[in-house]
Amino acid sequence: MVSLANLEGLGIVGVKDIYYNLSFEELREHELNNSLEGYEKVYPTNLGALACDTGIFTGRSPKDKYFVDNEPSNKNIAWGNINQKVDKKIFDKLKKVATDELSSKSLYVMDLFTGSSPKSKRRVRFITEVAWQAHFVKNMFIRPTKEELKDFEPDFTVINAAKAVNGDWESDGLNSEVFVGFDVENKTSIILGTWYGGEMKKGIFSMMNYWLPLEGKLSMHCSANVGESGDTALFFGLSGTGKTTLSTDSKRALIGDDEHGWDDEGVFNFEGGCYAKVINLSAEDEPEIYGAIKENALLENVVIDENGNVDFSDGSKTENTRVSYPIEHIVNHKSDLMAPHPKNIIFLSADAYGVLPPVSRLTKEQAMYYFLSGYTAKVAGTERGVDEPVPTFSACFGEAFLPLHPTLYAKLLGEKIDKYGVKVYLVNTGWAGGKATDEGIKRMSLSKITRPCINAILDGSINSCEFDKTDMFGLEFPTNLKGVDPTVLNPKNAWKDKGKYLKAREELAKAFIENFKRYDDEEIAKAGPQI
Repeated sequence: MVSLANLEGLGIVGVKDIYYNLSFEELREHELNNSLEGYEKVYPTNLGALACDTGIFTGRSPKDKYFVDNEPSNKNIAWGNINQKVDKKIFDKLKKVATDELSSKSLYVMDLFTGSSPKSKRRVRFITEVAWQAHFVKNMFIRPTKEELKDFEPDFTVINAAKAVNGDWESDGLNSEVFVGFDVENKTSIILGTWYGGEMKKGIFSMMNYWLPLEGKLSMHCSANVGESGDTALFFGLSGTGKTTLSTDSKRALIGDDEHGWDDEGVFNFEGGCYAKVINLSAEDEPEIYGAIKENALLENVVIDENGNVDFSDGSKTENTRVSYPIEHIVNHKSDLMAPHPKNIIFLSADAYGVLPPVSRLTKEQAMYYFLSGYTAKVAGTERGVDEPVPTFSACFGEAFLPLHPTLYAKLLGEKIDKYGVKVYLVNTGWAGGKATDEGIKRMSLSKITRPCINAILDGSINSCEFDKTDMFGLEFPTNLKGVDPTVLNPKNAWKDKGKYLKAREELAKAFIENFKRYDDEEIAKAGPQI
């Protein structure tokens, strides 16, 4: 149980009331009774869920994320544009800005777990003056029992002072008045100037990505599900590759949709909830997510009319409209949020060049290469003057959240593939027969191509197929797969103009090679495309 003394130890003084681990019902009452306008106000909707706005920040502020340059943690952190340094004196000054904001207020304190594995979980305390932010973290993290709360001592504390800003940011040498900072040694994070709930979620994910690998445990930005026989599958992929859709399977229990760990016991979810995009959401296309939007769920930045009706097609506030909800809202989920060691790992890439096969079987070395590459491609045409696909690389499919060097995560992945005999596949959910920008070329059918490839991996039938190998990329692909047009399985055969295919293949290969130069690892590079 948290006390005034606990808060005073952080520098938060004169607190009026402590609303400690309120139930969903109590939080709803606080949210609806809140008479303040602006970003603190929430709105009821026709679906039973509440809705809030997160202000000018409808996504994370990656340029405002910093780690304190402290020993010994600074010896582990991979410094750069992702993990920026901040001096301890500046952090402490901004921590006082945060604690001054929260002092003499009524505060919401939520004590929660991250990590469902008993041997790997961490205890996290969130402190905020905003009811819906307490609701958000209650949705997103694992809720302790009353018994577990009796002797709860946090391993890490998040002080969210969204209403305060850093007025001295220029003289401090920082990016803006927003500040999302981490003091690893003193087990504290502070948030200033942004109301976006995802900062708390991804901040703790970043910390798990720091703690676990140093213990020999792999932290992963992936979704996961498990079949009735205990065959666990992991799905890695950047935005738009189908990670959420393909891991949602009525025949398989969902372990989690976004963040997982892999320790000696198996795979486990970091979270107790889901955070799904809802732009253009429909009950027909994504019934599980649509059905999860009910009481206790919290919508972000959606457009609502005066009667509380939500228009999911309206992206006027942001295209990044979201909903957070407890994972129990997904009917077919794994209640303990854990599963055995994975049998299959699937990397998802939406290849807009039309070069990668719909499905490829990877060696361990290739798995490490494509894991480090974290490839997908943006479809051209989203910006003026852009008429070609734009390759996107994000190390380990989550570079923005990796405090340590990416090769450390890749090394752990390779060790676990060997130890547990895991099969790894690369699945292209993008285009075939041409580039995405070519006339008449459409994205591969989810139902006729991608889903059958996934099903063949999960039921093991792909293992009885004959395989061939692509040139340059050296990817093994099945020559026949039940329910899939064999012409599409070999990307070269899917192109009518073979000369254009060879040109596109070389273009993509060069992009991979250029991106991989930053790793300076010749052995792993051999598993990638060779020109």
